Amino acid sequence: MTSLCIAQDPDADALLEREPLALLIGMLLDQQIQMEIAFKGPQKLHERLGGLDVRVIADYDPDEFATLATTPPAIHRYGGSMAKRVQALCQYLVENYDGDVEAIWTRDKPTGAEVLRRLKALPGYGEQKAKIFLALLGKQRGVQPYGWRKAAGDYGRANTRLSAADVVDASSLIEVRNTKKANKAAARAASAG
Repeated sequence: MTSLCIAQDPDADALLEREPLALLIGMLLDQQIQMEIAFKGPQKLHERLGGLDVRVIADYDPDEFATLATTPPAIHRYGGSMAKRVQALCQYLVENYDGDVEAIWTRDKPTGAEVLRRLKALPGYGEQKAKIFLALLGKQRGVQPYGWRKAAGDYGRANTRLSAADVVDASSLIEVRNTKKANKAAARAASAG
């Protein structure tokens, strides 16, 4: 297992590595902002809350949690809406997994397809985000249930630079960013053509 380097910040990456909830929240926040900023969001919450406890976040007063998430530096460009998503995620984890984040990928020894199904059921997680997170678990956390690569699709392939699952250092972050830009440009050209 490699040391995580997604946030490009030693303290934030150490938190992502030791706290599965931090990694899940970082992936949730990874949209419409730079990846490394999204994955620093859990560190900001950790500092402001004095830790990351799924039950504390789930039960937090929504207005106070929104203030906590939007206080500069905010956890996301859209801190208010993301605060609601983070709370909804934590509430779901308490209701469906008794607050045990790792149960998503450990309960009843699931296959890769089942872990993907469980991830897609999380608030704020769609197909693509779930596949990227499954690939991240497999490639960087050693969580490799049967069929995980197939379930993760292209994100599960070895030696790619497609997503957060492939970021292991500063240069791979740049490669992932360049791949995303190229894919967006190709999609725009295809729709215009």
